[in-house]
Amino acid sequence: MATLSFKNVKKTYPGNVAVIHGISIDIKDGEFIVIVGPSGCGKSTLMRMVAGLETVTEGDIQIDAHSIKQLEPAQRDIAMVFQNYALYPHMSVFDNMAYGLKIRKMSKEQIKERVQQTAEILELDHLLDRRPKQLSGGQRQRVAMGRAIVREPKVFLFDEPLSNLDAKLRVQMRLEIQKLHHRLNTTSLYVTHDQVEAMTLAQRMIVMNKGIAEQIGTPMEVFERPASTFVASFIGSPPMNLLNVNINNEGKITTEDGTDLPVNGIQIPASIKGRNRAIMGFRPEHCLLHETGIPVKVEMVEILGSEQLIHGLIDQTNIIIRQNVHAHVPAQAPLKPGNIIYVRPDGNHALHWFDPETTHRLN
Repeated sequence: MATLSFKNVKKTYPGNVAVIHGISIDIKDGEFIVIVGPSGCGKSTLMRMVAGLETVTEGDIQIDAHSIKQLEPAQRDIAMVFQNYALYPHMSVFDNMAYGLKIRKMSKEQIKERVQQTAEILELDHLLDRRPKQLSGGQRQRVAMGRAIVREPKVFLFDEPLSNLDAKLRVQMRLEIQKLHHRLNTTSLYVTHDQVEAMTLAQRMIVMNKGIAEQIGTPMEVFERPASTFVASFIGSPPMNLLNVNINNEGKITTEDGTDLPVNGIQIPASIKGRNRAIMGFRPEHCLLHETGIPVKVEMVEILGSEQLIHGLIDQTNIIIRQNVHAHVPAQAPLKPGNIIYVRPDGNHALHWFDPETTHRLN
């Protein structure tokens, strides 16, 4: 186990193409960090620099307070799990897991003991004689993780390891990775574009956007107090509703087209009242259907069993309302496209406010 630190790490490719713009974070011994963001945001590049597959242009990466940026990949004492498993097709499960130990010239007894222990942890002990083509996708991914675990590295690196699995298997494998981390407690860096994976796995997460760490924090810190409109719209499923609004000196709020937005029962910060314009955010689950309120034109309704998602428009801005469907609620006519409904933000939950120029959080 080990600490891992990024010290103002930057990466620039030839032609002055900057892809990482300066990231700093200290990762504690045994901590599970998830790097999350859309394709092209630089998350895999950041991990590849830790692995030694990419060079660091500026700054430093340290393991246990020692710089590793001049070390070869084999000297860094890290293990990496890829999304494509990267298993040797002609080798058995045992040989795939043992290969790295054989390269290290470990004795046959040590290799057998480590592989057997790891196989039992991952419930692969009955599959050691099979080859990868005889395994399911989830089993192959467990073999790939087992190959990393037997090395007992200082740091685990996971590069979108679940992206090739179907939805049900991804849920199962997320649980397996959580259990594995609790058991091994090895410092881990996990890259994904899936915000559900990030929320469920991370002890802390780094939300990346165009090579910048938009926010670093626990899943609940990031969800409850997003640092920017990008984070607000990326973390959360469905994402946060964001409206450009005008505010007068009395605190009256209207849309850009002049529609009144009643937010009764919610304390609006004094700093917001002093602004002419802002971006107002509220979560889909914090919208209440009401007899009066903000008029919303229904565009589509998704029925999800115990809840429904109402997609609509406030003026020309798309919003989503998440509504629980309870058995004891009297039957009502189903909503159809074109219907007008009225909603209010739930007074028990604070609104989120962002600067329209910088898109950063205001309150």
